[in-house]
Amino acid sequence: MNPTAPHESPDARDRPARLTVGVVGTGRVGPALAAALRLAGHRPVAASGVSDASRRRAAELLPGVPLVTPAEVLARAELVLLTVPDDALPGLVEGLAETGAVRPGQLLAHTSGRYGAQVLAPATRAGALPLALHPAMTFTGTSVDVQRLAGCSFGVTAPDELRLAAEALVIEMGGEPEWIAEEARPLYHAALALGANHLVTLVAQSMELLRTAGVAAPARMLGPLLGAALDNALRSGDAALTGPVARGDAGTVAAHVAELRRHAPAAVAGYLAMARTTADRALAHGLLKPELAEALLGVLAEDRQHPDGDGRHRAHGDRPRPHGDPRRTAGRRHPEDDPRRAGPRPPQHAEDDGCRGGRRHSDGDQRSPEEPRDPGAEPLDDTGDGEKGPEGDR
Repeated sequence: MNPTAPHESPDARDRPARLTVGVVGTGRVGPALAAALRLAGHRPVAASGVSDASRRRAAELLPGVPLVTPAEVLARAELVLLTVPDDALPGLVEGLAETGAVRPGQLLAHTSGRYGAQVLAPATRAGALPLALHPAMTFTGTSVDVQRLAGCSFGVTAPDELRLAAEALVIEMGGEPEWIAEEARPLYHAALALGANHLVTLVAQSMELLRTAGVAAPARMLGPLLGAALDNALRSGDAALTGPVARGDAGTVAAHVAELRRHAPAAVAGYLAMARTTADRALAHGLLKPELAEALLGVLAEDRQHPDGDGRHRAHGDRPRPHGDPRRTAGRRHPEDDPRRAGPRPPQHAEDDGCRGGRRHSDGDQRSPEEPRDPGAEPLDDTGDGEKGPEGDR
C-alpha cells in the first residue's frame, strides 16, 4: 500500500460509486481531482499519461487505475476530466469528437481557466455534457493537493441545465463554486495569473536580492512580511499600501533603482512597472499626496525616458519636472517642454498572463505538448494548470 495515496473514508466505501471517472492528462491537477472524487464515492477507472512524472503521479494518487489512451479513457468513464494545457485543449476536443470517442450523455469537464464551456462545442454536438471547472489553486502533484481543495474556489461555467451538476461535483471535491460567464473567462484567468503567478516571480526576485545583500535566510525574513501584506491586501485592498512609493519618497525610489541597476539589472523593469502601478493606485485612493507624487513620477518617468550616453540615468536633481496633474499622469511619460525632444513614445507591452502556448499553468509545468489529431493513437499528457493559478493551475 502506498502511504502517500489518499483513500476513501469508511462512509465512501460503504456506498456504491455514483460515477465512473476518467482523467485525460495525469499532470498535477487531474490525479488530485480524481482522488478527491474518489473520496466522495466516485470511482476512477482510467487515466492517460505519457511522461514518467505523469505515470508516477497517477500511481501515487490513483493506485490501481490503469493508464490507457485518451479514447479508451472516454470509453470507460461516465465523467471525464480533461486536464491538459490550455492551448492543447481545443485540438484534443476536436480530435476526440472527430474520431467518435465521445458518447452521448457523457460528462466532459475541463479544468482550463482560460476557456468556458464553448471550447467543448465539438464534443457537445456529439452529445457530451460540457462543464468548465477550474480550481483556483496551485498544485504540487502530490497528495497534499487533495487536502488543499478544501475551501478552494472553482471558476465554473456550464449551460444552465448543468449548473446543479457542476456545483455538486465541485462541492464533492471540497471546493466552492464561483460562476463565471463564458465571455469573462479570459479576464478571470488573467486576474488569477496576475495575483498568483506573478507573485511567485516577485517573491523569487526578492529572495535573490536579499541573498545578494547578505541575508542568510531570505524566506524566513520574507515569510512574516509577505503574510501580513497579503492578509492586509485581502482585507483592505489599496488602503493596505505602504512603502516608499505610497509615501512619495522619491529619493528612496531613485536609490532603489540605482542599486538594482548595479546588482540586478534584470529586475529594474519589473520594479519600475510595479512602482508606476502602485503610484497610480495610491494617487487614485488619496494615499499619495499630489505634491509628493510629482517628484516621484518624475523619477519613474525620467528613469525610463532619458538614459545618459553611458547607459545610466540622470541624477535625481537633473530631472525636468513633469507636467500636468499627477493624478492624470501617474506612470506615463512626461515630455519635455520642446515636444521635438521628447522622442518617440515607448512601445506598449501587453501583460502576458503566462497562460498562452500551453506553457504556463498554475502548477508551474512548462511543457507544451503537440496536439494529436488522433487522440486514441497517442495519449496527451497534462502539464498542469490550476493557477492555474490560483492559476494561478491543471
